[in-house]
Formats: sequence, C-alpha cells, structure tokens
Amino acid sequence: MSTAHPAAERDGLAGLPVPRLSFDEFLAFGRQALIRADVPVVITLPKDIQGLGTDGLAQRLGNMMVTLFTEPSNKQNSERWTTKDIRLAEFFEDSRYQTDPGTWNRIVSNIRDSPADVNAVLGFDAEELFDYRRSLNAANLWISHRGVFTQSHFDELENFNIALVGRKRFVLSPPGSWEYYPRSVMHGFGDKSQAFDFDDVNPARFPKLVTKLAQRRELILEPGQMLYLPLGWWHQAESLEEMNINMNFWLRDLKILRRPYVLGVALYTAAYRKLKGVYNYQPAEAASQ
Repeated sequence: MSTAHPAAERDGLAGLPVPRLSFDEFLAFGRQALIRADVPVVITLPKDIQGLGTDGLAQRLGNMMVTLFTEPSNKQNSERWTTKDIRLAEFFEDSRYQTDPGTWNRIVSNIRDSPADVNAVLGFDAEELFDYRRSLNAANLWISHRGVFTQSHFDELENFNIALVGRKRFVLSPPGSWEYYPRSVMHGFGDKSQAFDFDDVNPARFPKLVTKLAQRRELILEPGQMLYLPLGWWHQAESLEEMNINMNFWLRDLKILRRPYVLGVALYTAAYRKLKGVYNYQPAEAASQ
C-alpha cells in the first residue's frame, strides 16, 4: 500500500479531510469540548503571534541541557533510539547533527517548569490555555532536521502540537488495537505498530491495517498552525525542512478509561520503564558508555 506522500504538495493529500478552526473559534469552542469531540483538528494561530524563532531560541535557551535522540535514517529501524544530554547550543552549532546522511537527530526537552520560556518560545501565554503544569502533563520542545521520521504509534495523552519553524507531514488514523498489529507489549513497544511506516504497508501481511487506514487523515502542519491529536489516535510524522521547531503539550484526560488497550499499554509501559530504565530509547548514560 502506498500513498501520495512524495507528491503531497503537488497532488494534494490523501485520506479524509481534517477540520480547520481559527484561534478565536478554538477559544470559543474550548479545549475540553475539542477533546470530547475526539477528532483531529488544525487550528490557525493569529498572525501577530511571534515566537522566538531559531536564532532567538538559541540565544535564550542555548545553555539549557536537552536530550539528543539519535537513530539510523531508516524508516524501518527496529532498534531503540540512543540518547545523550547536550547543551542546546551544541545542536545548533555542530552541523553534523543536521547533515549526517546516515543519522536522524532530534532534540526533545520538557520545559513545563519554565513557563516564561514556554511563553517566549511560543509568543503567547500558554499556561491557562493548556494547564500543562498539572501532574503527568508536559510542554515539550522538539527540534529536528529534514527527513527525521517518527514511526507509527499512539500517545496515551491528549496532544496539542504547534509548528513554530519548518513544516511536518502527519499521517493520522483512528484508535484501535489489534488492527494495527502492535509490536511486543512485553518489551515496551505496545504503542507502536509492526508496520513502521503507514505509507508502505504490505496488504498481505497487514490486511486489517489496510482497512483501518482507509480512514486515515494526512496533513502538512505549517508554521503558525496547531494540530490537536486525540489520545489513542495512531500517527506518524516526518520533518520537511532543514530546521523544524515544534512545541507540543501532552495533557492527561479521563478519556483514556474508554480505551482499555491504551490504558493497559500506558500502565505497563510506565512500570516497564521504571524497572528497566528504558522505553523506546536507551538511557542517556548507556549511550555515552
């Protein structure tokens, strides 16, 4: 099975349409009402919102320690990512992190405990809007280069993803469990599909998934846009520009009780990660040995 990904911009995106809202419509509708609706939505931020951008981010947060996630540039990679802690400035200054053709590198840092930095990065006050400082919630800074690919998976938290610099292509598919042929739950991969790339699915091997993907949505998230992605929805993402900077907010919600598979995987994964010190990546200290 193959979609129109290489020609997405030329021929349009495949799948069902994704609803669009203005920021004012989002505020009027309300975050909780959007969560209850339980469908992906793209929200356009006001044009006068100005975040830090790449240079401003490097200047303000360059000394901050962040986690660098590294993996081979292979959409079918079955190994765990490796990680190490570096200063954000190092990622921007060392071109090897962005130009090595055999490696994908991405920065991830949860800055929820620095609301002033969150607001500066975004260009607006996000604390009341997302209530991201509650237990288990997160405000994550993501930075990646062209081609970095996140394999198909689901989140156990509600996800609001804001594109600040660069564009990302998302493929989204409705909640489900065995139709997606999950990887080993026992090894902490229950939130990931054996079909790593929804653009390249073998119908003989994954017939139920082919049927499920008939309901997929595809979109390219542009700077100044925010994607609401409900918990339990399967998705993958690919960075399209030389520099891609996103902020996303993960928010816990009782909706998870209506999705037993998602809840079970989340609970098991939390225990597995605590006992083993590993989830879908090697611990930073292991990567440096």
